[in-house]
Amino acid sequence: MSNTIRKAETAGGIPVLTEPMDGSASAGFMIAVRTGSRDERDGIRGLSHLLEHTVFRETRSMDSFQMAKLMEGNGGELNAFTAKEMTGFYGITLKETSDVAMRCVADIVANPLINEKDTELEKQIVLQELSMVKSEPEEYVHDLFESDLWKGEQLGYDEGGTEESVRPLTHTDLRQYYSERYGRPNLAVFATGGIDPDRVLSWAEDSLDGMSAPVVGARVPPKMPGASHTVHASAAEHVNIGFGFPVGEGTEAERYAESVLASVLGAGTSSRLFQRVREKNALVYSIYETAEHYSDAGYVVSFMSCTPSNVPKALEETAKAHAEFRKEGLEKDELSRTKNLLKGEIARSAETTDGRIYRMCRGFMTHGAAHSARETMDLIDSVTEDDVMAAADRVFRADRLNITVLGKLGRRAGAFDFSSLDV
Repeated sequence: MSNTIRKAETAGGIPVLTEPMDGSASAGFMIAVRTGSRDERDGIRGLSHLLEHTVFRETRSMDSFQMAKLMEGNGGELNAFTAKEMTGFYGITLKETSDVAMRCVADIVANPLINEKDTELEKQIVLQELSMVKSEPEEYVHDLFESDLWKGEQLGYDEGGTEESVRPLTHTDLRQYYSERYGRPNLAVFATGGIDPDRVLSWAEDSLDGMSAPVVGARVPPKMPGASHTVHASAAEHVNIGFGFPVGEGTEAERYAESVLASVLGAGTSSRLFQRVREKNALVYSIYETAEHYSDAGYVVSFMSCTPSNVPKALEETAKAHAEFRKEGLEKDELSRTKNLLKGEIARSAETTDGRIYRMCRGFMTHGAAHSARETMDLIDSVTEDDVMAAADRVFRADRLNITVLGKLGRRAGAFDFSSLDV
């Protein structure tokens, strides 16, 4: 497991981060653009995601079918994602055919055609995707929780937009947004696997330094939200719930402490919430807690799924688990056990090309620092019991408790007093 991430910069100022993997038979390359749903304005919600889809349709040198045949015929895959704060395009191939991955990824980012026909075709696919997300309540509740938590803030808008916001978008909108956001100041390059860092740098310079350099404005941090609860109607038999707390930008040490804190409460089947709410009381089908950090804000949240009649009791037991943790602290070996769980996840992810490249991209694009797997494990190990308890006092506050409910509550659960919950 390599411990070294090399950072360089093209002549045009584009960061290039590489992490070679000894003995790797594959090579992965990603170009990330610092733009996402939080950078959109009213009237173009969902544009980042639609653009990510549409640029695959055709470039100056080949169409999507030609590119797919080229990648797959050389043992590779090509894909992309849109997030709140970034859009990423990546290709992974065999080590010996890495030139193909580099060529295709760069072509998509630097040379898309973005015409009317392709935009309208891809729009139909995106609309189907948006509809599909709503049919998966255990995933949809994540989007709703963020929307409720940061209502009216840029971070509160979904990555894909809505069907109503996407339908009116045109290829002219996409071209304008591309010219505003897809330029050298917003780009970063990542590569891992069987790679030569010097060759990656040369490729980035040759492929991307000719792109424009638009002026990019600063983002406005969201306001710290107060307590709230929102119920969204759904025809699903189960109720899905987000029970969480906002956090500020914080330091790196605070972010790691919050991640460990969330894991103590709800990562794995030995966690407090799983044992208390599911195993002991059989109130939920699933429950877990996680921490999510963006560049200047974030949250710690428990997600759970249960029958409508169990909603009040499940919420009460979840709140009690948080309150008791603040009062009683960590149990013997609980911190070391949780750290080992997190380190195991990191180690397994580090054994894959896509796991490493996404970790580099996420760390650098969100917080300006990409850590190797070993460095990440060391940061987890550096979290102390005092750090975790300080995070609990900082995060678990009744005046900031946000609850999102997706489902049919029924008469009894519908009358539940959410304000009675204390953490």
